Amino acid sequence: MKIKKTISSIGKDIVGIALLFFFLFLFFNIEGLKQENGWFTLPASLVNVNTIFLGIVIEAIPFILLGVFFSALIQVYVSEESLQRYLPKNAYLALLPAAILGAIFPICECAIVPIVRRLIKKGMPLHVGVVFLVAAPILNPVVAASTYFAFQNQLVVLYSRMGLAFVLAIIIGLFMYLLFKNSEQLKWTTNELTGRELIQQVKPLDKKPNRVKQTLYHAADEFFLMGKYLIIGAFLAAFIQTFLDRNILVAIGSNEWSSTAVMMAFAYLLSLCSEADAFVASSFGSMFSTGSLIAFLVYGPMIDLKNTIMLFAFFKAKFVLGFIAVVTVTVFAAVMILQLFIL
Repeated sequence: MKIKKTISSIGKDIVGIALLFFFLFLFFNIEGLKQENGWFTLPASLVNVNTIFLGIVIEAIPFILLGVFFSALIQVYVSEESLQRYLPKNAYLALLPAAILGAIFPICECAIVPIVRRLIKKGMPLHVGVVFLVAAPILNPVVAASTYFAFQNQLVVLYSRMGLAFVLAIIIGLFMYLLFKNSEQLKWTTNELTGRELIQQVKPLDKKPNRVKQTLYHAADEFFLMGKYLIIGAFLAAFIQTFLDRNILVAIGSNEWSSTAVMMAFAYLLSLCSEADAFVASSFGSMFSTGSLIAFLVYGPMIDLKNTIMLFAFFKAKFVLGFIAVVTVTVFAAVMILQLFIL
């Protein structure tokens, strides 16, 4: 069984690395491949896939690095006792501090999965981790600033995005608590279960382990673990963006209900970084309603295609499917209420 898991892990590593090197090769040889008299002519659609793929990866990697570094710091410096001491014991009262915490850290959705995964392993309740998972990518100061600059003449989008994200994060955390009651939903590796991770081993003579070295070991391990799923997710997102007929979706988005659904689908498939998605959303302003743009800006950072790949890799399938369903229903319902009574 252990051999099969090892082979599966190696296979995923090979696929991820092969995809990255393939697209890097296309990137550096793109001009020659475009020319009709070249040794090989690449179809325009595949050129577009390559461009989008590299754009997603290059945009996401700095934030993945930020995320795994924070994750490593949490692993080395934050003890289980600290989490238990400072988090409210009451499951419902713990929801509000988690949402407030999300407003402090400048972490986008590219980096949030490893951080939440590490916090839950450290003892954070599952539903509190969910609140942080959906709140931090939207409520942080960097996203607020980018949304302001993208919608300076339509500040209702900024206020609605931040307000909905805060309220919905608490509601989503509550629903996930009612559904799973903080049951074990993480996937644990054999090494983690037996406590034999190499990066956690300390020589018997070391009374005080080098925490800086441990942090770097954890960060490197986490980066390669997360990176392969980012690459696979970015490839799927680039493929869908290239071959998706957007004219059909624009035709469907002719009223508040359908346009909201279409923009949520766009947000999921485009897999944009939350710190840059406001500028993409503003480009749709002439085609879609204000409410549907808000849905795009709230739904995408909470769940998108590349994050789904990561979530399935590190959480049980039942939890991921439940999480996607809860986020989708709550965001759609909240935006419809917002359009009916406020916008």
